[in-house]
Amino acid sequence: MKAVVCRELGMADKLALVTDWPEPEIGDHDVLIEVKAAGLNFPDVLTIQGKYQYQPELPFVPGGECAGVVTAVGEKVSRFNVGDEAISMGASGAFCEKVSVNEFAAFPKPKALSFEQAAGISITYFTTYHAFKQRAHLREGERLLVLGAAGGVGTSAVELGKVMGAHVTACASTDEKLDICKQIGADDVINYSNIDLKAKLKEVSGGKGFDVIYDPVGGDYAEPAIRNLAWNGRYLVIGFASGPIPSIPLNLALLKGAALVGVFWGRFSGEEPEVNMQNIAELSVWFEGGKISPVVTDCFPIQQYEDAFNCMIERRARGKVIITM
Repeated sequence: MKAVVCRELGMADKLALVTDWPEPEIGDHDVLIEVKAAGLNFPDVLTIQGKYQYQPELPFVPGGECAGVVTAVGEKVSRFNVGDEAISMGASGAFCEKVSVNEFAAFPKPKALSFEQAAGISITYFTTYHAFKQRAHLREGERLLVLGAAGGVGTSAVELGKVMGAHVTACASTDEKLDICKQIGADDVINYSNIDLKAKLKEVSGGKGFDVIYDPVGGDYAEPAIRNLAWNGRYLVIGFASGPIPSIPLNLALLKGAALVGVFWGRFSGEEPEVNMQNIAELSVWFEGGKISPVVTDCFPIQQYEDAFNCMIERRARGKVIITM
C-alpha cells in the first residue's frame, strides 16, 4: 500500500513515499481503518529526527492520528462495525492508506466534522480539554492567555477557552494568523513579533495578569508570560514548538503563588482511561452541536508530504496541518 516511510532520521527530505508498504494485520481486538485524512503534529517532526520521547524502530511510518472508514474488525471487537467512520490516535503509523489499531485507541468520528477536520482533533482538542479541565481547573470568567494561538493546539485552546467561559487573549506571530484567532472568538489578540511581550501582556491584562497560560511554544516567550501570571495562576506546559526548552526562575512561581503544570495527554489517557472517555464524550457533544469546529486551512495530498512537514517546521500553519489520501 501507499505510505510515507522514514528509513533514516532527519528532516522531511529524508522521508520517502512508497507504494509497496505491507498492509497491516488485525488482531482479535483490532479495527482496520481505511485512512481518508491524517493529522500532522509537532511530535511527528521530532520523531522523524529521533528527538521525541517515544521513538519507533526504523523503518517506520510517521503520523499519530487519522480519520477514516472501518473496513474490517477483529473477532472480539465490540465497539465498531464495518462501515463506521472512526478516528484513531497512536504514536506513529497514520501516514498511509490503512491502519490497524486496538478498538480502544479508536473513537467514533463526530458526524458534524469532515474527515479532514476529524483527523486532527485527538492530539489537539483531547489534549487541550484535559489541560483546561483536569490540570488548570479553568473557571468561567478567568483570564486565559494562549501562546502560539493560530496553530492546531492553539486554535483548539481559543475555542475551548471561550466555550468554557474564559476571557481569551491570543498571541501569534503574524496579523494573518491573528485574524483566524479573532474569527474563532478571541477577545484580545497580540502580535508578539518584535515587541516587549512582558510589557504588552501587562497592558492587555490591566496589570492583573492571567489566571491560566496555555503554552505550546516555549522558548523565549515562556518567561515573560509567566511574569504575567495572576495570583494563584496556572502555567500549562504543553510543548516546545519554538525549539528550546525554557529555564524558568522558580522564584516566579513562589512570588505569585502559581503552579507550573505539565500536560501529557498520552499518558493521562492510559493512566485514567475512564476520565479520558468522559472528556471525549463531552467534546463530541460540542462538536455535534457546532460549539467547536476545528480550523483546517493547510491540507496537503500525501504526495506533498514534504510541503506539509515544512509548513509545520517553518511555523506557517494556520490551524491544523492535514495530509489527505
